[in-house]
Amino acid sequence: MNSRATPDSEATFTGNTFDKYGSTNPVVRRLMSGFLRDLDACITMAAPTSILDIGCGEGILTHEWAGRLPNGGRIVGIDLDDPLLQAHWEQRRAPNLEYRVMNGEKLEFADNEFDIATAIEVFEHVSDPTRVLSEMARCANCWLLVSVPREPLWRITNVARGAYWSELGNTPGHRNHWSSRSFRVMLSNYGEVVKLRHPFPWVMALVRLRD
Repeated sequence: MNSRATPDSEATFTGNTFDKYGSTNPVVRRLMSGFLRDLDACITMAAPTSILDIGCGEGILTHEWAGRLPNGGRIVGIDLDDPLLQAHWEQRRAPNLEYRVMNGEKLEFADNEFDIATAIEVFEHVSDPTRVLSEMARCANCWLLVSVPREPLWRITNVARGAYWSELGNTPGHRNHWSSRSFRVMLSNYGEVVKLRHPFPWVMALVRLRD
């Protein structure tokens, strides 16, 4: 999730500043093809009947997943309060899909309410990743699915294309950084990392939660 600052805080980011999902740039399309292929493989393996999507942004993935859940299974997407996001939500509706304004550090759901909790391109932005992960693990009864930029590859790629030189390639709004190894180590605190994928330049993990 490449993000923009919300109207009330320059330090809080929501949504996509660059439409990587709808881009016509052939390089971006190729990168996103690999990313979405690995994401689809993880969702297929988890086979959820209900999904909680943290930091759902404009709801692009959330809406797509709503159409794939068996028997109209429940899906809820949450993000911070941003009128621009909510306008997108109105355009991406489904009978089994609900959007809520909510902070991932304090989820207003019961324990084990969903099969899987997802956070796709979110954790690089949040102030307390472990708190959000703990809340996700509390609300999910089977799985976590999380992706982040893979470092230092992400920043090296930015520098190579002439972006964010003054920030040493760090994308605005990225507070946290993980290598593939450090990402696995963090997630292993919550369960077994059964899939670790590396669609360039990201790292993605499917975690089977402990009982």
